[in-house]
Amino acid sequence: MIGRKNMGRASPLFLVLLALGFFFATYNLLTMIFHHRTSGKWVGDDSESVSLSDPIIEMPENVKKPKNAKLPFHVALTATDAPYSKWQCRIMYYWYKKKKALPGSEMGGFTRILHSGSPDNLMNEIPTFVVDPLPAGLDRGYIVLNRPWAFVQWLEKASIEEEYILMAEPDHIFISPLPNLAHGGYPAAFPFFYIKPAQNEKIIRKFYPEENGPVTNVDPIGNSPVIIKKDLLEKIAPIWMNVSLRMKDDPETDKAFGWVLEMYAYAVASALNGVQHILRKDFMIQPPWDLETRKKFIIHFTYGCDYNLKGELTYGKIGEWRFDKRSYLRGPPPRNLTLPPPGVPESVVTLVKMVNEATANIPDWDPQ
Repeated sequence: MIGRKNMGRASPLFLVLLALGFFFATYNLLTMIFHHRTSGKWVGDDSESVSLSDPIIEMPENVKKPKNAKLPFHVALTATDAPYSKWQCRIMYYWYKKKKALPGSEMGGFTRILHSGSPDNLMNEIPTFVVDPLPAGLDRGYIVLNRPWAFVQWLEKASIEEEYILMAEPDHIFISPLPNLAHGGYPAAFPFFYIKPAQNEKIIRKFYPEENGPVTNVDPIGNSPVIIKKDLLEKIAPIWMNVSLRMKDDPETDKAFGWVLEMYAYAVASALNGVQHILRKDFMIQPPWDLETRKKFIIHFTYGCDYNLKGELTYGKIGEWRFDKRSYLRGPPPRNLTLPPPGVPESVVTLVKMVNEATANIPDWDPQ
């Protein structure tokens, strides 16, 4: 160890190197603080998320969840009374009940927000809150526009005990016990590869003017899956609804965003409220593109899974073996679906096995 006397005799070169070391250490610290205060985007696959702009920087200590703290969230999904929506909700609710009870889960209560305006035959099976659809013709055939309006009504009228809410969808299956991935004022969301605010800046600026900040403030997300504080969602939901309607009314925006318009509207509404999300790639997988379920939480079976009997993907062409939710628009899939051929990714095999388990155990599963 260098004592004070020796320090006084240190060479000029040593002192220069020491000063440079101190300078770069200070510079790195300031850079980290700058990233924390300006980026607002955090992405990760583990419980300790890191910054999107610099994968070395960890979540700031002041927004990390205290150890052993339980922060339950309410699971909420919007749905219609169509057969296509009903069978997916039944499977989703089956797996919610199974995973909720396991260690590591912070799932709280559950609500199917039914935006058809009247009760249906699942009221006794699934906890349901009935809300009104948009006035006739306002959605112009784009039924997803009812989602933000449904959340506005539910948040205003329902009694919700939990401080946090998970916005989910009928075609979600819980594959692992889901903890609360949010951190205080930072909601958690899944980043979608096809939501690209920066590449659509001209359109985004119609709804998120330059004076609000850079377009990178608009996260590459939709409203689902998102875990968010209830009070934040209460602020975002009315703006999300209004932005969705404005986007649908604008022909250029409607054409550019198509079926993901409402997703962009949620991302813009969040940014308008100064809310940015922790981006969790492990939040969800989407077969057939994502191949494994390990260390993931939700399967989103939105894409068709088509394979030949050699186990090769034939996406865009109906396969010799297939599972596609759109094959069951008028009624549920039958029990005991045929498993995929050898060579098909584990994610697809798991999906079919989980559908089969649910349909085998849900009473009165009628394929008609």
